[in-house]
Amino acid sequence: MIASFEKKLAIILMFAMAVIVSLAVIFRTVNVPLFWAGEVSIFLLIYITFIGGSLGLKYKTQASVTLLTDLLPSTINKAVSVLAHILMLIFMAILLFYCFKWISSPSVAIQKSSAILLPMWIPYSILPIGLLFASIHLVSNLLDAAKGSEAK
Repeated sequence: MIASFEKKLAIILMFAMAVIVSLAVIFRTVNVPLFWAGEVSIFLLIYITFIGGSLGLKYKTQASVTLLTDLLPSTINKAVSVLAHILMLIFMAILLFYCFKWISSPSVAIQKSSAILLPMWIPYSILPIGLLFASIHLVSNLLDAAKGSEAK
């Protein structure tokens, strides 16, 4: 369900970014630049990147070096996979803790973006959102690896 939501959100954000960048180019040719288009398109690209990274974890499409794990017996390979997922979850938990701490800090609360004066906690919020979605996908992958049903 989360992956379906992420896919739909990524499609909407990509479409919005394409429209905004296209409009910015068109308006620039008639000498009426959209001062906010660059900033908004950057924020959208950042959101798309974190959502795509989370989806990459869901579908296990990140680049990986499996030279050593391919040589291991299946039982040891399963244990290594479970350990790797646990370590990634610990790393995600640490990142989530510091992201929430950072976003809730007073310095972020007063920051505004330069062009549209958007409170910066809004663009920064993709960090914990993307990490939370990625953590959910990692838990799912961990359960698959523990069952031994992880596709290699």
